[in-house]
Amino acid sequence: MTPVSSNVPHGQSSLRTVQVLGGGNAGSSAHVRSLAEGLVARGVRVTVCAPAEADHAYDFRGTGADHVPVPRSSDPAAVGRLRAACADADLVHAHGLHASFRAALALGGRTTPLVVTWHDRAHAEGARAHLLRLLERRVARTAAVVLGTSSALVDRARRTGARDARLGAMALPGRPRPAAEDPDRPAAKLRAELGATDRPLLLAVGSLDRHRGYHLLLDAARRWSGLDPQPLTLIAGEGPLRAELRQRITDEELPVRLLGVRDDVPDLLAAADLALLTSCGESRPLFAQEALHARVPLVATAVGGVPDLVGDAAALVPYGDPRALADTVTALLADPERRERLTERGIRQASGWPTEDDAVAQVLSIYDELTQPMALL
Repeated sequence: MTPVSSNVPHGQSSLRTVQVLGGGNAGSSAHVRSLAEGLVARGVRVTVCAPAEADHAYDFRGTGADHVPVPRSSDPAAVGRLRAACADADLVHAHGLHASFRAALALGGRTTPLVVTWHDRAHAEGARAHLLRLLERRVARTAAVVLGTSSALVDRARRTGARDARLGAMALPGRPRPAAEDPDRPAAKLRAELGATDRPLLLAVGSLDRHRGYHLLLDAARRWSGLDPQPLTLIAGEGPLRAELRQRITDEELPVRLLGVRDDVPDLLAAADLALLTSCGESRPLFAQEALHARVPLVATAVGGVPDLVGDAAALVPYGDPRALADTVTALLADPERRERLTERGIRQASGWPTEDDAVAQVLSIYDELTQPMALL
């Protein structure tokens, strides 16, 4: 294998890595694109194995990396395609539990080092939860290094059997914007389009899955629906709970709109008065980071890695308590000075987060450890 510190001028590398991404949420997909761009700029040859739709959305090839379309599947054909893509790799780096499991299968019988990043904890119930625990154990024990995006995930990896688990340096890459989108789209115009010209606008972003806590958000929205002016709550995302949430919104006449998948989240944030994160578990949520960077006051559940991520720069509420959520939102809407204090704290908090250069430097250091001749003995 080619070590990172080979005789390449100007500190660059002739290393070849394969970055493996499954379906990928917005955070992990943006992170892989950021890593690919930073690694290519430092002379690393990068191949991204990801579904075709992920490359279409995040343009991995635009970073100078190669892209091999591999579906989000563990069937023999998909694993075989991934195995072929990894044939001459010096190191494979997989992102997310399912992508990591497929990479472990593809590398079976090979000595190629595997690094995995756990961006979030997978959520499931019943028999599927047991299957996920088995996958976690297999991945943790196979990987040379497990990077967790929160200390809770690092601890989980260690308990599951990881030989080497570390906190990953995770930056906030920008969401890709469509080429035709106007970056200067006025917030007032967007508020008018959304029907929130003279009323508070609340924004939540994330897939319509059970663990996002949107059923509790609807409970809270019913409580603040009597305010004058009545706040409008927007939920940007898609998922299996759409029909159930839509039915509740209609039946209870809630001031909530389901926007579906949006590619203008930065614009939505610029128009919002408050950002809402109501999940039962998060590690390093992209939306929370975007809210603080955008100077939008954040109300979030105090779960997982969220308290460490936001510090005192957000109003934290317990998960499962819609009354606490509603009371906190109502109090913030009535207190512009507190909202301003949160935005200022948010800027200070965000200034201490890792940069994209920090993230690239960390993985390059790990790659160097694992590809040096002594590391392979």
